[in-house]
Amino acid sequence: MTASAAARPLTARPLIASRDPLLDNAKFLAIILVVSGHLIEDLRDVPAAHALYFFVYIFHMPLFIVVSGYLSRNFTFSAGKARKLISGLAVPYVIFEVAYSLPRYFLYHHKLEISLLDPYYLTWFLMSLFLWRLSTPVWQQLRWPLGIAVALSLLSGTSALPDELSMNRTLGLLPFYVLGLMLKPEHLDVLRRRWARWTGAAVLVAGLCVAVAVHGMIATEWIRWRHSNHQIGVDDLTGSLIRLAMLAAGALLVAAFLAVTPSRRTWYTALGAATMYAYLLHGFAVKVTERFHAALVNPAGVAAMIVFGAVLATVLCTPPVRRVTKWAVEPDISWAFTQLRRPAKRAAPEAAPEAAPEAAPERAPEAAPEPVAENVRKAERTG
Repeated sequence: MTASAAARPLTARPLIASRDPLLDNAKFLAIILVVSGHLIEDLRDVPAAHALYFFVYIFHMPLFIVVSGYLSRNFTFSAGKARKLISGLAVPYVIFEVAYSLPRYFLYHHKLEISLLDPYYLTWFLMSLFLWRLSTPVWQQLRWPLGIAVALSLLSGTSALPDELSMNRTLGLLPFYVLGLMLKPEHLDVLRRRWARWTGAAVLVAGLCVAVAVHGMIATEWIRWRHSNHQIGVDDLTGSLIRLAMLAAGALLVAAFLAVTPSRRTWYTALGAATMYAYLLHGFAVKVTERFHAALVNPAGVAAMIVFGAVLATVLCTPPVRRVTKWAVEPDISWAFTQLRRPAKRAAPEAAPEAAPEAAPERAPEAAPEPVAENVRKAERTG
């Protein structure tokens, strides 16, 4: 180290990087698509509603999944990350899995059924995201993670997987999460350039035109990712090709959507950091509007639901709503955690003290030899 470098004061780098406005802006705009899409789902008898629904569903949830993967790149099994996984996904999943079972009981008089392993309605995303995040360290150590994820996605369509753990969507949409894990800030910087913005706009317009042209010829289940090829009515080869096309179209439209999203701070940037509130809460409003289905199945009703969806998504992301519902969406369960328990290390056995070497036995002192003359005289006396 040079003297000048040693003289400069060392400033600590921030532990938490500032949020990227591009991602928060994209999340806010995408949650408007999610809420509006759910509101017009039962109005697809109107051709325009069906075309918009088909177009939006190709990429709106893949966008959230890609962003979730990108933000999970540093996920590890450390104590803090594990606690956040439990309080941010597992506990809200249980709360809303129970909560969304109630409208079925009170509004439609269905039997009250609660299955924590079989996600109901929109809680599938919490279940899948929980499993994806758990698998993060695995994908970060593979040589070809995206290729393996695509292979698993295609293979998942060849079998009728159980509904438990949302297996069809968890495996089918897995490539979008792994794609997010593989992205780097430099990739997002490319999408911020002017030429990327114009290209993205052209891709979105072209995608909408294609959706309008083909939405009546493609089964809606392909964009929902919840059934196998045979359940949709095609053989595995055809189904795998369609799935591969849906993955490619979704990735392309996600990139195009990010490219046209403002990368600067806007009035809705802060709201984009709270899209989980809008996602988990808007379903109750959707369940209520289903009661007015007959009056809304017309172009005016579709337009009204789209506008209502934009307003509803915005309101549900605001601070007042977040304060009231924080206990369910972001519960503070710090009281339930303790210090990370680790197996106690066994102390190494102490070495026995070495025995002192035995002293050699003392030899008795030898008698001094008698003089020779004395011995001669003794012999003469006894002779």
